Amino acid sequence: MSNAPRVSLDVAALVADPYPQLMRLQAETPIAFVPELNATLICRRDTIFAQEKRIEVFSSRQPGGLMTRLMGENMMRKGGADHQAERKACFPAFSPRTVQQRWKAQFETACSEALADLAPGADLVCDYAMRVSGEALRAITGLHDLAWQEMDAVSQGMMDGIANYTGDPAVEARCHAATARIDAAIDAAWSDPPEASLLAVQLAAGLPEATVRANIKLAISGGQNEPRDVIAGCAATLLQRPDQLALVRKGQASWQDVFNEYARWMAPIGMSPREVAVEDTVDGVTFHKGDRVFLMFGIGNRDPEIFDHPDQFDLTRDTGKSISFGAGPHFCAGAAASKCLVSEVALPMLFETFPDMRLSDEVIFSGWAFRGPKSVTVTW
Repeated sequence: MSNAPRVSLDVAALVADPYPQLMRLQAETPIAFVPELNATLICRRDTIFAQEKRIEVFSSRQPGGLMTRLMGENMMRKGGADHQAERKACFPAFSPRTVQQRWKAQFETACSEALADLAPGADLVCDYAMRVSGEALRAITGLHDLAWQEMDAVSQGMMDGIANYTGDPAVEARCHAATARIDAAIDAAWSDPPEASLLAVQLAAGLPEATVRANIKLAISGGQNEPRDVIAGCAATLLQRPDQLALVRKGQASWQDVFNEYARWMAPIGMSPREVAVEDTVDGVTFHKGDRVFLMFGIGNRDPEIFDHPDQFDLTRDTGKSISFGAGPHFCAGAAASKCLVSEVALPMLFETFPDMRLSDEVIFSGWAFRGPKSVTVTW
């Protein structure tokens, strides 16, 4: 265990709203060991930015980690040449060119169909964002055997599993059921995967079967919940702040600005775990081999030394130093697809279709490792 100061956190309160506790941690003990999480948390943006790149110390390899144990060893849990080789093999499915030339039209179709089915009283989480994110993933992964509803369910099952640091056996069981369903869908598409899909490009690159399966599960785990939560969260945030929505409608801010500021302000992926590979010292804290470290992206994005009034949602803000997608070699491979789906398709189509849309109920956000709205009920 590191010699960082021990600071206890209320995990239930962290789920409800992580920022008050993490802001105190960032201000008073920016590197702290939290016994409830059995991990040392790094909370300052610049420290995270620097240390994430030091993969020889803060390794992504975690043979006994939750993600590896529950989903298989994917490229996110590899480093150096192994990671780069798998990332290169997967890149043709996620490249900006592929996104624009192949996936964007499918995103538009999915959004159009979902919008046609919406009625006043709709919940943008489950009736819109969940659906279009699921349809996008069906296209990109090539797993057409999974309905969009199943895509969200298996993603949530895995996300809950890999955030299950308290060891709830029921949560782990749901995660195993989710990965088994994905394996069945992979089996169904294995012999004839759709062109340019993640399954197809990995098979073409000759990656081992276990690697192919693990990387598809990785894409589903983050590729469903992140755009789902950002689409619904952005919509709720703009509807709660008419002045910010007006900036977009007047052309004084873009939908990409909305995406960037929301991902900074309410990071859908709040942290990324690492395992210490060799003893090292950072800012006076000594880490030992095997220590578990959490790089706290969410609170790093609210670092007052980097961002003025960081707890405010402000579309005029320069988000260039945001670390929402990571900062090192593990920068999110699906970033181009996510940005296209959210800022080029789902949000503009939603607000163009329902220009007088308004919230009809309170919006409650939940989660600290992964955070998003539970529901966003709207009418018009």
